Amino acid sequence: MSEVRNIVRLASRLRWILGGMASARVMAAIGCPVYALLRGSEQDGKFDLLKVKSILVVRLDEIGDVVMTTPFLRELRCNVPNAWITLVVKPSIYNLVEICPYVNEVLTYDWSTPRLLRLFQRHWRAAKLSRRHLWHRRFDLAILPRWDTDYYHGTFLTYFSGAVWRVGYSENVNASKKRLNQGLDRLFTHMLEDSALKHEVEHNLDVIRSLGGELHDDRLELWLDEEDETFADEVLKNHGFKPGDLLIGLGPGAGAPKRQWPLSCYKELGVWLQNQYAARLVIIGGPGEELLGSELQKQLGRSCIDLVGKTTLRQATAILKRTSVFVGSDAGPMHMAAAVGVPVVELSCHPKSGFPYSANSPRRFRPWCRNHKIVQPELPLPECTEECNADRPHCILSITVDQVKQVVSQLLDGRGVIQGRHVGFGQDLGVEKVSNRTGEEKG
Repeated sequence: MSEVRNIVRLASRLRWILGGMASARVMAAIGCPVYALLRGSEQDGKFDLLKVKSILVVRLDEIGDVVMTTPFLRELRCNVPNAWITLVVKPSIYNLVEICPYVNEVLTYDWSTPRLLRLFQRHWRAAKLSRRHLWHRRFDLAILPRWDTDYYHGTFLTYFSGAVWRVGYSENVNASKKRLNQGLDRLFTHMLEDSALKHEVEHNLDVIRSLGGELHDDRLELWLDEEDETFADEVLKNHGFKPGDLLIGLGPGAGAPKRQWPLSCYKELGVWLQNQYAARLVIIGGPGEELLGSELQKQLGRSCIDLVGKTTLRQATAILKRTSVFVGSDAGPMHMAAAVGVPVVELSCHPKSGFPYSANSPRRFRPWCRNHKIVQPELPLPECTEECNADRPHCILSITVDQVKQVVSQLLDGRGVIQGRHVGFGQDLGVEKVSNRTGEEKG
């Protein structure tokens, strides 16, 4: 027995060293045999979801990606109601999923590192998080549901977790992933080879299908507590918002400059909403976008509330929940609004004629709600071809204020604001809340 413990201890140390020093190919070539030695006796090669008692889900992406993973978390819990589920996200996302009822704990992993020794630091952090918080769970299953290129080192985190089964999308599902994630397939035990064009919500749910699970509902959801709801009510009350007032959400920020519609256009749209509908406006955004919010608020006057960078993610969600329509680019607030059933107008930089697999394509990232409108350029502007490749607002400049007015009017005048709740392919599942515990690793 002591000899077995020594072998396990040696394998663990080798795995730690390899995590800090090796490239993906070396990890795959040397690390996998070590891993097999560590837990090979437990793995029979056949996957059975009903036997799973502990699951790790790694989702290190941005706000919108995590919001689009919420149906996956709910459906996973429905298929394994008694399993322990650990979710790992980046630190800035923690507040959004802190009270998720479908997981037992939420951990954070800070993958952002300086260029110097980036590979070494990410390996080291993944190994350290695994040693401190994951190995004692002895996970049966680790899942990386991201379909696109793994920029965030999530593959290594699933590998270092020590899970018997490790599931993710193959490096061969798209050209970018094949180029940038070459060799990472060897760190999984089960891979999805699906290259079809789908919305990201569908890609996430397909992972459960591939594991033999059943799906009942594809709707997004977010979770708020009483303090979040009270915050939203008090903010609106303090800014003179009265019951019956029409509240419109604006999201001028974007994850990249090319996705940002000009502030002058938002101003013109806001003035029209104030005059045409007597609307109150609220500006939603995150850290780093404060200047956009303050500048737009100055131009729109006191009937406009600037909350950019002044709320937590859940507080912003509570505010969005009280809006009748949200107008913004493909960014976190857009997906948060969709998750709470608000009709959404997406202002997309991606041309209708563009490459449908693009990371900016509404085919993959449109608002996942029934009542939404997408406004995008018909064609790319000169110098762009398959998608907007500029480092500044460019193709999105083709979107006119009149176009946006028209689709907003359709939502407001066509009773869209009443019918805006998304209905998935199932009804309320009545999932009982599980205990929620939290942990943290900030490397």
